Order: sequence, then C-alpha cells, then structure tokens
Amino acid sequence: MLKLPQSSTDRKHFMIVGALVVVTTIILGFFLLAILPIKAQASVQAEPIRWLFQLHLWLIAFLFSLVVVFMLYSLFVFRRRKDDTSEGEHFEGNTALEIVWTVVPLVLVIIFSFIGLQTLQQATSGGDDVQVEAVGFQWSWTFNYPNGVTSAEMVLPVDKPALISLRSNDVIHSFWVAEWGPKQDLVPGMTTTLHITPSKVGEFSLACAELCGLSHWSMLAKIRVVPEDEYTAWMDEKLVAQNLQTASR
Repeated sequence: MLKLPQSSTDRKHFMIVGALVVVTTIILGFFLLAILPIKAQASVQAEPIRWLFQLHLWLIAFLFSLVVVFMLYSLFVFRRRKDDTSEGEHFEGNTALEIVWTVVPLVLVIIFSFIGLQTLQQATSGGDDVQVEAVGFQWSWTFNYPNGVTSAEMVLPVDKPALISLRSNDVIHSFWVAEWGPKQDLVPGMTTTLHITPSKVGEFSLACAELCGLSHWSMLAKIRVVPEDEYTAWMDEKLVAQNLQTASR
C-alpha cells in the first residue's frame, strides 16, 4: 500500500483535499436544496429571489466543505502515529495564503452585495396596472380598490403588474405570500408599497410575517389570481352588490 508523504507542504495533499472539497460541496449543495425546498414561484418578482436563495445555499455548502474537509483531512493524515515521540514539523506563516484568505472573502462580499442589490431592485419594481390597498389589523385583513370596492379577499388578474399599498390600523404587520417571494412590513402611521406581477392562476394564502400579538397565527386571508375576464366579472359583481347595498340604506 502506497503511503502518502506526510509533509504538509506536499502539493499532492492539496490536490486530494481540493477534490474532496468539490465532491463534498456538490453532495451538500444538493442535500440543502432538497431539505430546504422553495415554494412554487407564482410571480415575476419571485424568480430572482429564488435564484439568490439557491446561490447562497451553494456558497454555504462550499464554505462548510472548505473548512470541514481541511480540518478532518489534517486530523486524519497528520495525526501523531503510535510510538512517535518526535517533534512536529516546523512551519511559519504564509504571507501569500493570508493575503488570499483576506482578499477572496472581501471580493465575495462585494459580489454578493451587488447581486443582492440587483435582486432587491428586481423584486421591488413593477407597474401599477392594478391598484389595491391592503389594510392589516389585529388580526385580519381587508382590501380596498380605487373604485370603492371593499373585500375580505384579494383578487388580482394574472400577468398584470399590481401595486399593493399597505397600511396598518394598529401595530406592525407584514404582508407575505410565500409563492410570490417578497415580504413588506405594514408600519402604523405610514403607507408602504409592494409591486407584484402574479404569473400563475390559483388560490394563495396571505399571512402576517411579523409577530403582532396573541392571535398572530390566525392573521390569514385568501388571495385569488384569476384570468383577466374573470377579474373584470368579479369586480362588476362587487360593484353592483355594493351599489345595491348603498341604495337600500
């Protein structure tokens, strides 16, 4: 059996560790993606968030592998052998290596900051073809449309950019539809906004993502994304019902 050289400066060790880091990164990366699944993307704004999230998982897998593989390999290969009482190999600091592990993390931080800012811009921008106000209060939601329609559920047409104005009647809440991606706080005394372009027809659950009191867990509302003609029919029906109710008073 061929015995590996025990010198810590032997390049063969770095080649072996490099290969182990790559293999471990791939295995761990796919494992993290499997145990941390991202809900189905149902808005234009969700895609850049999904991509950035997965990119971070791969970076985590690589950094974990880089540290742990080097550590375990060193513990195993360079451990003191039985009956070996000799002094350990003398080595001094490596200036080039210290520069590398200072500069590389700095460059990674700058790159990820740039990517994060781009993702934030993509996830918070859009048109206002449809406008609706979402009002949060302990512990429910109501939705107001510019034409005077008020509803306990939010209905939006698919593939139409929507501008959602957010307002709180009491404490801080947070507007979050998991399939849409972005979250946005509702802050008492001010109006915040959220741009969303729904890309899939279906029913979704709106949840408050900010601890807001005793019944925070129940602060849910239904959101329906429908074809445009169905949205128009729903809006007309709501207007007729609301006008009849007003006339009967």
